[in-house]
Order: sequence, then C-alpha cells, then structure tokens
Amino acid sequence: MRLLSILIASAVIATPVIAQQAQRSSNPQGVQIQGNTNIQAENKNVAAIAVGENNTAKNTTGAIKGGTQIQGNTTIKAKQTNATAVAVGKGNTAANEAGVIGGK
Repeated sequence: MRLLSILIASAVIATPVIAQQAQRSSNPQGVQIQGNTNIQAENKNVAAIAVGENNTAKNTTGAIKGGTQIQGNTTIKAKQTNATAVAVGKGNTAANEAGVIGGK
C-alpha cells in the first residue's frame, strides 16, 4: 500500500514537468527554441550597399530569424570573408547569408 502511495505521489509531482508548455514569442513571426543553441559567427571585410528606392542589401552571419521553430540542440558555425551584397534599382534585393536559419 505504501509503495502504491509513493508511486501515485511521484506521478502527481512529475506531471507538471512532463506537461510543460513550450515557450512562445508574443510575436507570431517570432523564434521558438527548445534546447541548447550555440552560434559561432565571424564577418571580415563585409559590405552591403543598397542604391535606389526600396532596395535591401544585407550581410547576415550566424542568425536565427523570425518564423523559426527549433527543437533540440543546434550549432551554427558561420564565417564570411570578403563578401559583398549589392542591390541596384527599384525592388531589387541582394544578400549574403551564411549560417542563417529561417526568416526572410
């Protein structure tokens, strides 16, 4: 009888740990990570140039962008050297993205 009581008490105590909810971002485009994340990133001599109207040029190294859900351990090792992103003209986009997960 005592063994049964101990088992039931243990199950009641352990239930909240098993039923843990995932952490959620208040932003629907947010990032949700469950587990360990290690990011090692390096940029050298990196340039981004946008010329004109409504253009985007970007260099991104070692990033987790919005709208991403990661479960488990994640390691990102990213390195850029002498990378250039150039956008010229209306509505053009250029990007150098090394070690990037998700997003736009």
